[in-house]
Amino acid sequence: MYPVPFPLSPSLWAATASAAPATGKLEQNLQTDVIVIGGGYAGLSTALHLAQRGVSVALFEAREIGFGASGRNGGQVIPGLKYDPDDLLKMFGKERGARVIDFAGKTADSVFDLIKAHHMDVPHVRHGWIQGAHSDAALKIANQRAEQWSRYGASVRFLDKTQVAALLGTERYLGGWVDARAGAVQPLSYVRGLAKAAIDAGAKVFTESPIQSLSSQNGQWSVHLASGVKATADRVVMCTNAYDSNLWPGLKPTIIDANTFQVATPPLPEEIRRTILPQGHVCSDTRNLLLYFRLDHAGRLLMGGRGPFREPKGPEDWAHLERVLKKMFPQAAGQPFEYRWCGRVAVTRDFLPHIHEPAPGLLIDIGCMGRGVGLQTSMGRALAEYVATGNADALPFEPRPIKPLPLYGLRRIYVNAVVTWYRLNDGGL
Repeated sequence: MYPVPFPLSPSLWAATASAAPATGKLEQNLQTDVIVIGGGYAGLSTALHLAQRGVSVALFEAREIGFGASGRNGGQVIPGLKYDPDDLLKMFGKERGARVIDFAGKTADSVFDLIKAHHMDVPHVRHGWIQGAHSDAALKIANQRAEQWSRYGASVRFLDKTQVAALLGTERYLGGWVDARAGAVQPLSYVRGLAKAAIDAGAKVFTESPIQSLSSQNGQWSVHLASGVKATADRVVMCTNAYDSNLWPGLKPTIIDANTFQVATPPLPEEIRRTILPQGHVCSDTRNLLLYFRLDHAGRLLMGGRGPFREPKGPEDWAHLERVLKKMFPQAAGQPFEYRWCGRVAVTRDFLPHIHEPAPGLLIDIGCMGRGVGLQTSMGRALAEYVATGNADALPFEPRPIKPLPLYGLRRIYVNAVVTWYRLNDGGL
């Protein structure tokens, strides 16, 4: 379990989110059909879709809804995966690859469809995502990505330097591509909206309920809570991602739990606001240590990127993002910074989400790679269908064995080495 990050201030999302639904702790032993562990996008989407199928489901969150990455991320809803369609076909073969491409291409739809269907109180926009190319090599890749996704009917197009500058409000990129399927949400409001929808559908949601152990006996699974009570079920779905993945042996060493940092200004003055992302796009770039930025629903400018692997110690740990923002958008250089926050993301060795089924009745989902809002919402729906029906084709990825990263105990050393190498190759800003 990770500590609460350095409390300079609440995150922007915590300060502006819609109210969370009423939840509480489990007070007495419980029997249910399915137990879901983790109150983020994947867990709540799983619980919601199971409850809609009439399955009895109880979800347990160690802290509060959205405490982990689901309540701390940049709120960008980007379809696709880290790999382009042609790469996915090579990796998975024609049949499975086509299914993965179809799944990945619709992940943003899952989010916006749920917001609409459940009338969620979630500020959101859907004006597209721009990936800015920072080098000539990256510009060629951006052109290839636009061409490949267009073959699958996606509303995408390549952008030259002038077009990117006009849409972003900065001249720091050589070009890029735009994907109209994407958008943005207030991420904590959205995960709270998922919780409310799951509860309304009949799911039981328990917060401040850390699980001490997970065990099975005679075909039944039990979770033992720190309070001394337990819940029992036929199936367990574990969706803790980068937070508290110690419940199953060997799971935590399968990911790099990197820290991502963000800053936000106060709402920009109108004369500045209309010069930055004037059509409401969101953006991340092609750097290995990518930068991501957007305006929120009140016109605040957000900038995110990598920070120290450790938990932050003070405002200086966000200083690199503040410098970048002022260089990228000199028109906003005089604006103060109102919010600083961070959170863990789960990065797998192959940059794909992993599904594990290490024992009968136990299903584990882990790995977001920076696209968790849409990806994990869609994964929850797929996990629910698989659990409810047993149809293996419901899963976009086949369950795989749990394999720890090599030299996991030295991950901070080699991650820092890789970060240094990436910075040298990404070029300055």
